[in-house]
Amino acid sequence: MLAGAAVMLAGLAAAGPAADQAQRPELRGACYCKAQSELHCTADLTERECDNVSRRALCDDWFWKERLACWNWGYGG
Repeated sequence: MLAGAAVMLAGLAAAGPAADQAQRPELRGACYCKAQSELHCTADLTERECDNVSRRALCDDWFWKERLACWNWGYGG
């Protein structure tokens, strides 16, 4: 009986973090893609969507900013 309880507790402990992540909504934010020395932004993507889109678009470099909108202004000039 004690061994069975230990196995059940181990199973619950292993499933705990995965279950938390499944219930937590993914954050959305700005996805920046740098290609041919130009920086472009796509708004309202999850980090996973940003990675997928950027790989398909053959970006030289990309990054994702959670909970932020695209910043498209220049520095003036």
